[in-house]
Amino acid sequence: MTTPLNTALMQMHRRAEIVSPSILNQTFVNVGPLMALLSATDHQILYGRRGTGKTHALLYLASTVESAGGWTLNVDLRQVGSATGTYSDPALSISERASRLLLDTMGSLQSRMVDLVLAAAEDEAMNFDGAMDAVDRLADAITSVRVRGNVELSSATTDVTHGANSSGLSIGTDGVSVRTESSSASGQSATETVVRSGQEEHAVHFGDLGEVLREFVDTLPDIRLWILLDEWSSVPLELQPILADLLRRCVFPVAGITVKIAAIEHRSEFYRRVAGGQYQGIELGSDAMANADLDDFLVFSNDTDHAQSFFQELLFRHCSTLMEEIGSDASDIPSDADEFVSTAFKTGAAFTELVRAAEGVPRDAINVASLAAQYADIDQIGIQEVRKAARAWYQRDKEPAVTSDPVVERLLHWIIDEVIGSRRTKGFLLAPEGIRDPNIQTLYDGRVLHLLRRGISSRDDPGIRFNAYGLDFGCYVHLTAARAPMTLFNADLDGTGESAQEVPSDDYRSIRTARLDLDDFYSSLEGS
Repeated sequence: MTTPLNTALMQMHRRAEIVSPSILNQTFVNVGPLMALLSATDHQILYGRRGTGKTHALLYLASTVESAGGWTLNVDLRQVGSATGTYSDPALSISERASRLLLDTMGSLQSRMVDLVLAAAEDEAMNFDGAMDAVDRLADAITSVRVRGNVELSSATTDVTHGANSSGLSIGTDGVSVRTESSSASGQSATETVVRSGQEEHAVHFGDLGEVLREFVDTLPDIRLWILLDEWSSVPLELQPILADLLRRCVFPVAGITVKIAAIEHRSEFYRRVAGGQYQGIELGSDAMANADLDDFLVFSNDTDHAQSFFQELLFRHCSTLMEEIGSDASDIPSDADEFVSTAFKTGAAFTELVRAAEGVPRDAINVASLAAQYADIDQIGIQEVRKAARAWYQRDKEPAVTSDPVVERLLHWIIDEVIGSRRTKGFLLAPEGIRDPNIQTLYDGRVLHLLRRGISSRDDPGIRFNAYGLDFGCYVHLTAARAPMTLFNADLDGTGESAQEVPSDDYRSIRTARLDLDDFYSSLEGS
């Protein structure tokens, strides 16, 4: 029978948005200065790739704010608007798509504002009538429409005259009498017809929206309103600066409102220059801070002890919370993170290998641990189970992004063959502009490549600052199993007598000699 702890590892919650707030609070582990940064009232961008914990961090922040008496408006931008894909429809103009996005976003905020006001109806300190009036007027402001195109006006005037005559004869004892009556009326009637031709479009008046938001906040009794926007990068890239401009013009100037946005850095565009030296959107560092990046916090090679401490606490909290929730025997539940590691893993080296395999990504750590527990079954988890799980997780979650594009797949194989294979390291240097290469972006966003450190020098080009990247642990195990020369591997014992492949560490001395030149790769494509 599978051990209780392995069962809990297999059943851990994967996504923060589908679990209860109480579980979110119990399983959240702060990393470095993250919560200190997010708790500031400055408008802020929280960066991080998929799986790094952005949603969990925002939801935990919301819980913290609400516990302190603040109000939060949580919006998942994947769920804003209709399901018809109008934001990405190329048949529609940019202005129409953007207008619908802005109005849908503001409509989502307005509906949540109504819920907050109704929930606080018993609070005598709040101006309930004023708050409801403000949210009603906000609804009016975001439902206005305009028509662009030709407007034709036609009118007609008609003269109308009405007349009537009547006469009668009566005979009585007094004789004969004759009666005659006549009447007439005249007037005019006019008709006017307005014909509009063109496409009907929604109109967004930034000034009106900002004023209504200011009046709404003024009705609140010393309450700060926090607007938390998740999944920013799900918005089409060309529309992001327009949505950002709405926030800058309407929301940012309102005292008493703080905006936090969770985004993937290389899938986000907050700023765009326009004619006249002006800009559209949010200027990072000026309009909003961009000083929190989850990809920088948990790199194993930068701070081994910190990374191990974080992940053992993360997995311990997830497992112990789940075991308490399902009613496990108290004797099976670890009392602390150290007991969790010693109970679940054969050796400390096996847990260290799991942290390496996670590459600083909490969701990857949870999934690799879950798969490793399946392979271990009734036993503790060893290095072999971790590496087998890392390879399986890569194949399930990351490899499809590689194999779906032949050029990306060839680039990945080129990296491991030409750069990593010849230098016996899984890391390399890339010039800062290289991350803008769309194929590198695909590998990075898919967590096949990981940023290890920014701004380091190359042995060959000491005057140029490069970024250091490493190949994903699971990807390395998967690709080198059949392709790499045996000199890349050393025998490693896991306390079981079984040999295991050795995955190179991120040694910056070796990385400095492994500079990746993308021009060489694209030249090889042209020659093939």
